[in-house]
Amino acid sequence: MRIHKRAAFVLAAVLLAAAFEPAPQGAVASATSKTKEEIDRTEKEKDTLQDELDRTQENLGNLEGKRDSLEKELSYLNTQMNAVVSNLEELDGRIREKEQEIADTLEALEEARATEEQQKVSMAAMVRSAYERQEDSYLAALLTAGSLSGLLNLADQMEKVAAYDQKMLDTYIDNRVLIEEQEARLQTEKTELEELIAQAQAEKDKVSGLIDQASSSINQYSNQISDAERKALAYEAEIKKKEEDLDYLRQKLAEEIALSQAAANGVWRNISEVAFAEGDRKLLANLIYCEAGGEPYDGQVAVGSVVINRVLSSQFPDTVVGVVYQGGQFSPVASGRLELALAADLATDSCYRAADAAMSGVTNVGSCVFFRTPIEGLSGINIGGHVFY
Repeated sequence: MRIHKRAAFVLAAVLLAAAFEPAPQGAVASATSKTKEEIDRTEKEKDTLQDELDRTQENLGNLEGKRDSLEKELSYLNTQMNAVVSNLEELDGRIREKEQEIADTLEALEEARATEEQQKVSMAAMVRSAYERQEDSYLAALLTAGSLSGLLNLADQMEKVAAYDQKMLDTYIDNRVLIEEQEARLQTEKTELEELIAQAQAEKDKVSGLIDQASSSINQYSNQISDAERKALAYEAEIKKKEEDLDYLRQKLAEEIALSQAAANGVWRNISEVAFAEGDRKLLANLIYCEAGGEPYDGQVAVGSVVINRVLSSQFPDTVVGVVYQGGQFSPVASGRLELALAADLATDSCYRAADAAMSGVTNVGSCVFFRTPIEGLSGINIGGHVFY
């Protein structure tokens, strides 16, 4: 009976204060319970997404910068490759010309050698013939000459013929030597050209490898850029969705503030008017276990008091079951923890004692109808790890 009188006194004081003063801070703040928590969480998620978007865009800029640098390098390498290919083509042309010159020189050398050999054979035959017919030749020459002076003239002519033949042989030899020297020079030049071609081919292979590497890197950066762009678009879409969610939550908050004001100024029942149903004690005790099982006893009583305060307020359902299962109010209901606790009746003796106290009208949080973990800017009654408002 004393408890009922106390509750009636508290209720009368609340109604009297509501008639002459603005709604208490705790009642207004209570409207922000779940919604303010969701707004804070959504804003943090939005900020996180914005940070991810900023990092992605920064990364995108870096990737694009690297790709642009590689494309410039690739353009330079292609120019270098064109120069190397042109040089190779020129060297190929020159070596073909040199090979033709060598072939012509070898052909001329063969002809020179043949001419030289023919001249040697001719001269050898002449000398052999002279020795074989030496006596007959002198006699024939003497008879043919008819006189000593004629003989001298004939000898002089023969000497001139021999000298001419020797001169021609020397000329052929010199020509053959020159051709051999030319052939050696051409072979040396060909070898030098082949070395230049080998160097140019090595340079071409090197540049080609750099081009392939640059092209591969460009493709990789392009793929990464595409991925970053997709991520950026996804983050932008998520941010837009979070902004829409925030708009909805802020609208919901305004509605809850109005509900909180109405609750503060509304009608409250006396605890004696509440007819508790069978199972309410177990339900409340297990909700207290889920919400404040690790809290001190005062914290457990406070959670139970919030539930009973809602039952007493005209702005909330008028039964324990209705209050507990009202949509979006208690997280253990949404997560399924309460049902698991009820199935095994996990509530401790302390939780049951707190439920009994609250159901008898005891309250250590006044008329608070909300609670949550403390957040910046939210004032109320702090008990254990919760703030009640």
